[in-house]
Amino acid sequence: MKRRQFIKGSAIFGFAAVIPAYVREASGIITGKNTRSIHKILNTDRTNVGTLPILRAFAGDQLDYVSPYVLFDEFGPVEVKARSAPLRVDAHPHAGIIPTTYFLEGTGHHKDSLNYDFQIGKGDFMMFSSGRGAIHMEETGKKLFDDGGQYHGFQIWLNMPSKYKWIAPSTFVHKVDNMGYIENKLFTAKVILGELFGSKSSIELLSPAFYYHIHMKENCRMDIPTDPAHNAFMYVISGIVETEGQKSVSEKQVALYKRGESLISLYSRHPSEILILGGMPLDEPVYSYGPFVMNTEAEILRCIRDYQSGKMGNPDLVNAK
Repeated sequence: MKRRQFIKGSAIFGFAAVIPAYVREASGIITGKNTRSIHKILNTDRTNVGTLPILRAFAGDQLDYVSPYVLFDEFGPVEVKARSAPLRVDAHPHAGIIPTTYFLEGTGHHKDSLNYDFQIGKGDFMMFSSGRGAIHMEETGKKLFDDGGQYHGFQIWLNMPSKYKWIAPSTFVHKVDNMGYIENKLFTAKVILGELFGSKSSIELLSPAFYYHIHMKENCRMDIPTDPAHNAFMYVISGIVETEGQKSVSEKQVALYKRGESLISLYSRHPSEILILGGMPLDEPVYSYGPFVMNTEAEILRCIRDYQSGKMGNPDLVNAK
């Protein structure tokens, strides 16, 4: 695909300008000391990126409650037949954000304009820190191509603070064996980013953020500690989770929490699987155009020029087998 064609049709979440409000609200429902209340429960929308079916929770909206995150997609689960054509998102640019990919099932293949070309395994977590701009391609991995199986995971974009948006791009894979892990009779948890119950991720971030993958067992009650000044939200992968003492969040829904309190109180009558994410909100303007997320319209235009002139790399080379 030509660069100009991509830019014309690249509205992953369109062009938008958002000036965050970040007004702290008082909790309207008290269930216990320091317990957060829900601002809103979101449903997901079904769509496609390339040939990959996804569920989208948000994309460039709800920033007062999800920043520093800006986009949340669940891809799959999809059953892939052995030797079938890969599910693929062709070479495309990013700038100003860190697209992250986390595999629950299956394997992935990542190739980029930074000369990285590698396979990503089940449970691995990849960060493509795009900075001033780079190009990558994503598709189902070699093991999945050879053997078939399920392909399932998340692509979630983490915004970069304005002072880091023009740094050199980089790629990093956090292997599943190196993640923080917690196990007890009520739940298991992977600490992908941040710290939870004394278990800490080894990943150093540009601004504070957290990302937990939790399996709640039957009749599990738990309180997730958070910084009261940080945003937090929960995505239910499977099951039903009660929060705020009375509100149920169903499978494939997102609960956005208000700031101001330090605990997220959860209860699962039956086994449930969730993600808990959040972090320090970036109190900065957000201008977005497709895969570019910057702080001004002028910066967006610069990204478009840089991509069209080849400064971010050559998509044809990234797409090449």
